[in-house]
Amino acid sequence: MAVIGILAVQGDFDAHSKAVGAVGERWKLVKKPSDLDGVSGLILPGGESTTFLKHLEEEGLAEPIRQFARTKPVFGTCAGAILLAETVENPAQPSLGLMQITVRRNAYGRQLSSSIRTLTAEPELSEIGPEAGTPMEAVLIRAPVITAAGAQVRTLARLQGDPALVRQGFLLAGTFHPELTTDTRVHRYFCQIAAQVGKSSSVSPAEHK
Repeated sequence: MAVIGILAVQGDFDAHSKAVGAVGERWKLVKKPSDLDGVSGLILPGGESTTFLKHLEEEGLAEPIRQFARTKPVFGTCAGAILLAETVENPAQPSLGLMQITVRRNAYGRQLSSSIRTLTAEPELSEIGPEAGTPMEAVLIRAPVITAAGAQVRTLARLQGDPALVRQGFLLAGTFHPELTTDTRVHRYFCQIAAQVGKSSSVSPAEHK
């Protein structure tokens, strides 16, 4: 059984913990490097990406998360996806640089433009769990957009034609907030990745498909 770590230095980590619990997996809040011990996968929640970066540096978490991502799954939602990206625009800012994606911040508008929209998802995502076959909703709050992706990046879901959930090896990035709906498919999918990687820990992120 996987133990999913949830970064808890800022953002809506509580909603992610409830979502992980809803799919029957154990979770653990991560606030310092030692909290990564025993964790099978890590979720970087939404929030404010520049504030996240400040906290990660202050708590000494940035480099441990980079090292963690070399062998274990990481899932970033909204601001978490910005942290994972190699390139950040609007404006440019540093990141963890773990995924071959370019992300444009606030692409769907500011806080007042928050909305709920419908995703177009690949069967490997849309057809799992009790919600299989039903429409997938995406909650957008100051959401970024993925404007470019490398050859190793696969798109699992789209929003108005743009990638909304992408996977590179066992790294996952979403521009929306799956934790703010009752749909468990995205968290279930990530937990499955964590369980699979736990059984084949010798496989590198680039090799794991």
